[in-house]
Amino acid sequence: MTDDARTIHATTIAIRHGEDWRAVLLTGRSGSGKSDLALRLIDRGAMLVADDYTDLRRDGDRLIATPPPRIAGQIEVRGIGIVAMAHLAEAPVAMVAVLDGVVERMPEPVAHTLAGVTVPGTVIAPFEASAAIRVERALAVLTPA
Repeated sequence: MTDDARTIHATTIAIRHGEDWRAVLLTGRSGSGKSDLALRLIDRGAMLVADDYTDLRRDGDRLIATPPPRIAGQIEVRGIGIVAMAHLAEAPVAMVAVLDGVVERMPEPVAHTLAGVTVPGTVIAPFEASAAIRVERALAVLTPA
């Protein structure tokens, strides 16, 4: 891959904003809750882009997320296994949610630069009951466009 493209350890979901989709990269170590939180967001209307690994590429000033071909349309449901799921072939990345960091009560703005594109980010405690809602609210606050 070039400097404008890379694969990262992240589960990616997309949340509808008007007629468009905005992708959120859920990052964290194995077992941090990426797929679990993705399932809860999907239950609230989000779409899967990629589970566990996400291909990223720069397209002008946008960062585009796509699933690696060998895992497209699949998600790991712990205790059940790998299951097929509807997914988007690609979506522009709007935010990074780190799942294994320290959640600050009143955080300072954070940004992540991936494949040469900077996107806002936050830290989410993935197993809290409100985690899916917090991702949606963070997306609305950090990327109001």
